[in-house]
Amino acid sequence: MVHGLGGSATNWTDLMGLLADRLDSVAPDLPGFGWSPPPPRGDYSLRTHARRVVELLETYAEPVHLLGNSLGGTVSTIVAATRPDLVRTLTLVSPALPVLRPMTSNVHLPALAVPWAGQRLMARLDRYPVDARVRASIDLCFADPARVPPQRYAEAIEEAERRARVGHESEAMLGSLRSLIWAYLRPSAWPLWPLAAQVSTPTLLVYGMKDKLVDPRTAWRAERTFRHSRLLVLPDSGHVSQIEHPEIVASAVRRLLADAA
Repeated sequence: MVHGLGGSATNWTDLMGLLADRLDSVAPDLPGFGWSPPPPRGDYSLRTHARRVVELLETYAEPVHLLGNSLGGTVSTIVAATRPDLVRTLTLVSPALPVLRPMTSNVHLPALAVPWAGQRLMARLDRYPVDARVRASIDLCFADPARVPPQRYAEAIEEAERRARVGHESEAMLGSLRSLIWAYLRPSAWPLWPLAAQVSTPTLLVYGMKDKLVDPRTAWRAERTFRHSRLLVLPDSGHVSQIEHPEIVASAVRRLLADAA
């Protein structure tokens, strides 16, 4: 289970618990996120993230059921397209696939990706109190922030405080975001949609209609592009449906696994 931009392994806690009777799940922290150290030479490219996931999957004796959210969905798409021998099924929750027309709610992301200006903007954001940053992140990622249990909110505060102390959180965010936007702007160098079309494994696509970060209208293009796909659109969900509606996502994953068995 591969987390998204600015996320960590804990983004999958509730879904892992709901599927524990069916799957022996592992949720890695991508380089520079969560508890993982930054990569050598500060390489936060999609290629590096995908390589790390491939290296993990190569340690298993059999293909795995691979799940990814947002940036993790993009990385998982690359892995499934280039190493189909490692992936048995693919589940993508709001995968960050190219859309060149930003929404008003995510227009700040291209600004963060601009060299120098992005660093200055990130430095300003880092000066905000941790609880304010966590609350802003929840407001951006959830359709209804009230759905976040108090325990998960407290955990998010604790995690944000720890990551602020390690000193490379902003670097990981900016580097990974720039790599993603670079892939959007140079499709000949990083053909993400053609890579999606190469995925041959059974695929579950999950989108939230109230997603403020990934345009939910992308869902129908994704359904047409992934060869063996099924689409679940949640009318009252945001960017992290596996956290906001874990029971619904778990049920859809179970159906995917049963049909692929």
